[in-house]
Parts: sequence; structure tokens; C-alpha cells
Amino acid sequence: MRHAFQVLLAAMLLTSALLAQRAAKHEILKPDFHTSDRCLACHNGLTNSSGQDVSIGFNWRASIMANSSRDPYWQASVRREDIDHPESKAEIEDACADCHMPMDRYRAKLKGKLGEVFAHIPFDEDPKNNGDAEDGVTCSVCHQIGKGNFGKRESFNGGFEIETPPAQNDHPEFGPFGIQDGQARIMQTSTGGFRPTAAAHIRDSALCATCHTLYTKSLGPGGKFLGFFPEQVPYLEWQHSDYPQKNSCQSCHMPEVEGQVQIAAVMGEPRVGMHQHTFTGGNFFVLRMLNKHSNELSVSALPAELTAEAERTTTFLQTQAARVTIRNVSAVSSKLTADVLVENLTGHKLPTAFPSRRAWLHVVIRDRDGKTVFESGALNPDGSIKGNVNDLDASQFEPHFREITNPDQVEIYEPILKDSESHVTTGLAAAIGYAKDNRLLPSGFNKESADKDIAVIGDAADDPDFTAGSDLVRYSVNIANAQGPIQMDAELCYQPIGFRWAHNLAPYHASELQRFVEYYDSMPQASAIVLARASANSSTN
Repeated sequence: MRHAFQVLLAAMLLTSALLAQRAAKHEILKPDFHTSDRCLACHNGLTNSSGQDVSIGFNWRASIMANSSRDPYWQASVRREDIDHPESKAEIEDACADCHMPMDRYRAKLKGKLGEVFAHIPFDEDPKNNGDAEDGVTCSVCHQIGKGNFGKRESFNGGFEIETPPAQNDHPEFGPFGIQDGQARIMQTSTGGFRPTAAAHIRDSALCATCHTLYTKSLGPGGKFLGFFPEQVPYLEWQHSDYPQKNSCQSCHMPEVEGQVQIAAVMGEPRVGMHQHTFTGGNFFVLRMLNKHSNELSVSALPAELTAEAERTTTFLQTQAARVTIRNVSAVSSKLTADVLVENLTGHKLPTAFPSRRAWLHVVIRDRDGKTVFESGALNPDGSIKGNVNDLDASQFEPHFREITNPDQVEIYEPILKDSESHVTTGLAAAIGYAKDNRLLPSGFNKESADKDIAVIGDAADDPDFTAGSDLVRYSVNIANAQGPIQMDAELCYQPIGFRWAHNLAPYHASELQRFVEYYDSMPQASAIVLARASANSSTN
């Protein structure tokens, strides 16, 4: 593995030298970038017909995209991988910088170097020093990506291709709208050569897939290469659903502005179909963390902007992610039976992306006086789930349940990673695959024909009630001599960062890891929200 990596690095250096020689002879032009401050002046101060602020710059500034390099969980996770695999440190940081510090990493790539992470952190107050790295997933990266390798394996893992400029000081920055020559020249002049260019591919889901499809290198002792495992593949999940005929990534995660709106404050004619740059997703918790510790994390967004983004994300999840229904409630003698149907309303698995995410059913049954006679899946004060064996013991995990019969059983929709010895792990480079993956499937998803990289793993694969778009869980529980009417409440809860994923970082003494665990422990109840809930009643016989 080490020899192969040295050969790859030598090839990159040689390629870079050749590119430099050609550039010197004006045979080839290199891509270039600019930081977001060159964009914000013209793409702020925008309102829709109702007077709502839809400023591109302000919305982006508070998003996870803009703060990808400041994310304290990401920083802690990268440091953990460095410590676990010291011989592969340079390669690990390069792989992690490709999508979290894409501008700086792409510049390094053009020079035949590897991207770095901790060479830039903590960020300096002078943006000239680390501005490219600190700017996260910035405007100038996404809007210069060409479509040449879209949807192909080589485009994944941050393998996007930045369009080569046709001439000096003429770097195309793609958008969905045609721009008049006079307006284009204003931007080209003010940004030092970046020209707005109409291109439909900016709304293609494959654009998002370049960074949101990650195959992680599995590493053994001494950095031995063991293969790849699909760490995050929401694009592939989406492709295997019926959503490609209904919704793109952008249509859900960049909601369209109603009516006409200017896309630029300077000479911008109103357009129909502008999409907001909020990038609402699944990580309300890190947004809250960035807000609470903004000074320590060098966050430039204002507190009100981060609060609004966290609220938008929470609302998005609670209105568009899932639905819960209780069916067939029957209480006979001392036993209650009921079916809880959980539906996934998203276009990919729920939850998807980074494997620290989990959703679970919290079910409470009460008698006529409101006394709890059964409960499964309660959230403990420290952010762990009561009854979940994985939160108590890092080596174990909760199975997929078709039927819940006692309070210590919890239906948790989650990915559980395994290493080369089949031990449960939260180390990404140590993982070779999944011991369990019963995340809720999107509609149209055929689990029998699914590729191994998006397969259902564990008992859910054979569960006839775990199918495209939903899962049906039977509750058969003892309610003793409870007097009716009996009330049953079911909630689908969600955490972006599960308790085990946070607390497996605690044994490490590096500052980034200790800082994150401290942050996590200071706001455990804020780590979870309820996505959907339902209630039902039944009399006793």
C-alpha cells in the first residue's frame, strides 16, 4: 500500500510539473478560484414577492456547506483517524479535505501535492493565510464544476472536475439562468475574471453526488489496503428509488423561491425558479454547536443566521422526512398489541449519509390515569437511548426487530460498522462494511435487486414488513391490570450524532476530540428531535 501510494504521489508530481511547463508556454490554462467574499456583495439583499429575505450569501454563510471546515465533529473525526492510522495520515487528510476544504485541496492537487487539514487549523484571523481552507464548500467550487464525469465512479469522493477556462481571466461560473453580456462583464471585472455562464447541469443531482458519494479506504495494520466500503451513498440510494422521476437533490435541499426574485442586487432582472442556498439537510445539531461556540470555531455567520438555519433544518426534517401511523390497537386482558407503521418520505435511506446518524421508535403506553405501563426507546438525559445495548457496550448493537415485547428492546434504524475482525467500530478507516443496515428505504427501492453497496444488512433483509418506503413493527406488550381507555403514543426520533459515535472519541487525548466530547455532553438533549408522531386509543376487555 505504501509503495503504491508513493508511486501515485510521484505520478501526481510529474503531471503537475508537465502542466506547469505547458502553462508557462501558454499551451494550457489552469482552473482558479476566489473566496466567497467576492460573491456576497452582489448576491445579498435579495427578497421575494412577500418580502422574505432570500439572500444567497447570507443563507449560504450559515449553512453546513459554508462551515464544512469549521465543523468540530469533522475535525475530531479526522484527528481520530490520524491517530488510529498514523502511517496513512497524509492520505487520510487529503481524502477528508477533498470535500470539506475543496478549494484549498484542489489548488494543492494542481501543484501535485496532497490536501492538508490540520496545517490550516486553527484558522488565522488573517483570511490570506487560510482563507481558501476556511471557506468550506464555497461558491467558486460548486459553480465551476463541469459535467464531464457526472455520475461516474471517478466523480465520487470529491472527484469533480473544475472547468478549464477557455482564456486567461475567463473562468466560467455556471448557473441556471442566461445572463446578458453587460451584466456578465460586471461580474467578470469585479471578480477578476469569473464569468457567469448558463448551464443546465448545475441542477443535476450528479453534481451533488461528487461529494456526497464517499467510498472510504479500509485500512489494516501498518496501513494495509483492505478495499473500499460505502461510507455515504445517498445518491446511489436515490438512483435505486422512484425519486429520479420526481425530485432531484436540489429540488428538496435547495427549495425553490416562489414567484419572481432578483438573483443579484446589481442590475439583476427578476427571475422565476431561483433556488435558495440554505442546503437544509440532517445536521441541525452541528448548526446549534457552531452557534454556541462560534468564537472558538471561527464562525463568520451571525447568531441569528445560524439560529434561523437550525430552525429551517428542524422544520424541514419534521415536515418532509417521515410519517408514523398506529394500526390495529387491541388490549385484551393484560396484553396490548398494535402495529406501528413508519414511512420514509425522503428520496434516499432515512437516515442517510454519515453513519453516525440514527432514527428510532419511542413508544409509550399509558392507562386511563396517564400512568405509564410500558415504554421503549426513551432518550436518557445524557443523549443515550434507554435499552439500547450499543450505548451501554460499544462491542454490541441492537438487532432489527419485527416485534417488540419488552421495554429493553428498541427499534433503531441505523448503520452499524464492522472491522476486518467483525468487531463493531465507529472508525471509518477501520471499517470494511456493515454488520447492520436497516435504515428506512425510500419508495420504489427494491431490496432484492439492490447493489451490495446500498443493500439492507441483517434481519431487515428478510423482514417482509420492511420494504420500499416503510417498516411495520408489531408491539405485543404486557400492560398488567391497566384500566382503559389505553393510550399509545409513538414517535420517530432522530439524532445526527449518536451517543456511541460521540463517546467513542472520549479515550483520545487530542484537543479536537476532547473539545467535541465536551461540546456534546454540554447539550445532550439538543442532540435529538422528533421527526413524526402518532397516537391511538383502545379500551380494555
